[in-house]
Amino acid sequence: MTAQRNMITLFGGTGFLGRHIVQALAKTGAQIRLATRSPASAYFLKPCGDVGQITPVSCDVHDAASVARALAGSTHVINLIGILFERGRKSTFDNLHHLVAQRIAHAAAEAGVRQLIHISALGAAPQAASNYGRSKSEGEAAVRRAFADAIILRPSLVFGPEDDFFNRFARMARMSPLLPLVMGGKTRFQPVYVGDVAQAVLKLVSCGEIQKHAGKTFELAGPQIMTFRALLETMLAVTNRQRGFIAQPAPLAKANCVFGGLCPTPPLTVDQVRSLGEDNVATGTLPGLADLGVALTAMGGILPLYLDQYRKRA
Repeated sequence: MTAQRNMITLFGGTGFLGRHIVQALAKTGAQIRLATRSPASAYFLKPCGDVGQITPVSCDVHDAASVARALAGSTHVINLIGILFERGRKSTFDNLHHLVAQRIAHAAAEAGVRQLIHISALGAAPQAASNYGRSKSEGEAAVRRAFADAIILRPSLVFGPEDDFFNRFARMARMSPLLPLVMGGKTRFQPVYVGDVAQAVLKLVSCGEIQKHAGKTFELAGPQIMTFRALLETMLAVTNRQRGFIAQPAPLAKANCVFGGLCPTPPLTVDQVRSLGEDNVATGTLPGLADLGVALTAMGGILPLYLDQYRKRA
């Protein structure tokens, strides 16, 4: 079957990572279906493809029948659903990362989908310190049980336009003379460019030998390992700002999160503080971007392109 005849259904395709994946897949000529609670919210992605190529469809991911209808007739299914903090009865880590992932995988298996790609996260593990990390691990296990050949991608901290990390702290640096160093800023990350993750998905979907990577788990990490502090220093250098740092040990950071958690979009949650207690780098024991033929993109050439809006002018 050629790429032009593929029908690819994406769950969570309107988010930061999803929109880049949609743009990459559209260039293959595949039909793309965006399963979303509000189809109108996905209309902005329709110009990424030809007329009629990208179709938003209504889907309630908490309802098995709705999920089955959304992916009916698909050759490929990609699950990108994920949250960084919990909000409300349905928007919990266990519900979205575990139960919804299980529901999508089961429906994909029942529908005879050729390929299921599940986006997890680097650091997903049963013994992870955070509820986020443990729920991602439970989701992976549930997907494997329902769809043994599913491909799992574990990206590290993803950077690029509209990212949640650099944009958040760049906004903070415009307002505050001090930036927080949770856990002393020593946690290590291996940031990966959003375009590289999109290319990894494109390679997997376009691969002529679909069984070549069936059942594999990939760690998607960039070429540089940097501490939390080094990442903030890089952001400050790009935006031409000088800011001080204030160390926040775990107890203080968690106490601050209690008050920040009252905001609609909390700057940092207690669970994220737990995550920052563990390094977020590739283990090296699993295949990565290089194994998919994707060249790694360094931050240096990308950050100035979208952080310029925060740059302090002379």
